Amino acid sequence: MNGAIAVVGIGADGWDGLPATSRRVLGTAEVLIGAPRQLDLLPRDACPGERITWPSPLRPAVPGLLAAHQDRAVAVLASGDPSFYGIGRTLAGAVGADRLRIHPHPSSVSYACARLGWPLEDTETVSLVARPLAALSAALHPGRRLLVLGEGPTTPAQVAARLRDTGWGGTRIRVLEQLGGDRERILDATAADWPHERTDALHVLALDCVRDPGALRLGAVPGLPDEAYEHDGQLTKRYVRAATLAALAPAPGELLWDIGGGSGSIGVEWMRAHRSCRAITVEKSPQRAERIGRNADALGVPGLRVVTGPAPEALSGLAPPDAIFIGGGLTAPGLLDACWDALPAGGRLVANTVTLESEALLADRYRRHGGELVRLAVASAVPVGGFTGWRQAMPVTQWSVTKPGERA
Repeated sequence: MNGAIAVVGIGADGWDGLPATSRRVLGTAEVLIGAPRQLDLLPRDACPGERITWPSPLRPAVPGLLAAHQDRAVAVLASGDPSFYGIGRTLAGAVGADRLRIHPHPSSVSYACARLGWPLEDTETVSLVARPLAALSAALHPGRRLLVLGEGPTTPAQVAARLRDTGWGGTRIRVLEQLGGDRERILDATAADWPHERTDALHVLALDCVRDPGALRLGAVPGLPDEAYEHDGQLTKRYVRAATLAALAPAPGELLWDIGGGSGSIGVEWMRAHRSCRAITVEKSPQRAERIGRNADALGVPGLRVVTGPAPEALSGLAPPDAIFIGGGLTAPGLLDACWDALPAGGRLVANTVTLESEALLADRYRRHGGELVRLAVASAVPVGGFTGWRQAMPVTQWSVTKPGERA
């Protein structure tokens, strides 16, 4: 591979734990790039190449640094498996995957599952490296086992505090430090009683999730309890929300425009459907926009992007969507046309309304574009004197349609 860049995974056991192939690559490299901790694991007599530590911030520096040494044999050091939440992804994005020759080492997750006796295929991994702590919340379910990749010595204490504050104080936390090395150690306590302010920086957290009594139960499918959201009444209610997400049909990697976000519930539950789902919520009220951000953090999708401004003006410049939900502002001039024009072939559009004026607009679009026009009615049992009767919520008219044509 002419001009190939070697990417070599290394563990806490350092040089002694490397296979012969990885040793040979590192020994013949003219340039060795890595973190100071990784470079210090290599004996200088066996690896005489020039040593370069990554600058900070790392990501913007990668293309220039590799280009400066393009005519030399370069080896990049990585922790464990470079392709698992490692630098392999960054390098592939910078120079192309075809220029990389990756030599993996067992990942910290493989080591952790081996120590705990957990089946790797059944164990979910959440990375908090350069990611908000709030991202952990979406993965918490009673009885689940999670491995969490920490960013530094204070991550376990921060995770424990988050668990205590969100109704998961009974969760057992084990911190597995220096896995595979001679200083390997396991710390063990519940989130409620976590005693360690700092741990070794090189660690993995193992969580046995336990929901505290009385804590709100959040399922894995759309239709979370209304109580899960902070709102001012502008909230797509639970049963209508579940039907709306079913019509939107989120799939991994897709982007949603949630227009008229209100409390952000549609965007939040779209993103909870899969960790790679993305959403942009457009909300004209600054107060509601701030509330959407708080709901996204509380429910484990801090990556939800909130755009504050009126639609359709605020839609300008947004990344093309795979699906669009219109929950408010249907009568705004040009909104439906702007959404239809922005939607690619094969994309989905779903719009909900409770007013006759907006319903007339949806009926017209249904005649022009087809799709499905339904009325959703929900009634709840309430006390009527000494008896029980039904209280009808306002019916919701919903138009859902897939734009004709083949995706590019």
